[in-house]
Amino acid sequence: MFTKRLLSGIVLVICAIVFVYQGSFPLFAVTMALALIGQFELYRALKLEKTPFCWIGYLTSVAYYVLLWFDCEYLIVLLVIAALMLLMTVYVVTFPEYGTEQVTESFFGIFYTAVMLSYPYQVRMMPDGKYLVWMIFLASWGSDTFAYCVGRLFGRHKMAPILSPKKTVEGAVGGVAGAALLAVIYVSVFGSRMIDVAYPQFTCTAACAIAAVISQIGDLAASAIKRNHDIKDYGNLIPGHGGVLDRFDSMLFTAPAIYFAILFLR
Repeated sequence: MFTKRLLSGIVLVICAIVFVYQGSFPLFAVTMALALIGQFELYRALKLEKTPFCWIGYLTSVAYYVLLWFDCEYLIVLLVIAALMLLMTVYVVTFPEYGTEQVTESFFGIFYTAVMLSYPYQVRMMPDGKYLVWMIFLASWGSDTFAYCVGRLFGRHKMAPILSPKKTVEGAVGGVAGAALLAVIYVSVFGSRMIDVAYPQFTCTAACAIAAVISQIGDLAASAIKRNHDIKDYGNLIPGHGGVLDRFDSMLFTAPAIYFAILFLR
């Protein structure tokens, strides 16, 4: 199991390096594919895959990515309103076959997967994005690694004993400190190449620390959903890791956090 997890982890890192470095359409296409797979995994966990609401969710997500690609963000609010109106229309027409929970869960799925997972691409497309985008991986995967190591060595106080019994407060602090340290090291090498960021050392370190805190919330949120619906993994697409949402659960939160932290701090 460990060997399988390690090998698939190496493949994931290589794929991330290739597609993130390429940026543009290759990264856009992979991001959209992952978002739709993640949305399918979520809808399956919520038992929505056989309802008309899931198809509205998929179509809305595709439309969102089309607007993103053609730089029509000003139409996204209109898309969201139209999607909600369409969901409510189906709810009314089919009443009482479905309940309001199906409407809210399908609407939630659009944001939780499609919108949140679009931010690695959006960060990559920012000025200096070819350097800033790696903050997402430092904040999410780096935080996870440091949290695990510090938690194993020094963990005493349980952070969320019901949701994740192995997570500790010490591990969480270590994850945030570790992500910030990685950002300091990274920016000391590449900070001089960032043109649009006025104070890259401060901006990137602060952004990474903020995102590392939020990353752990994302991880626990995914665990809470799985426990609520009595499933171990969202899928088995990635050997040793589970599904897309199992591997990218923290990145769903770190990517938007990095985007907006950089947007305001720089």
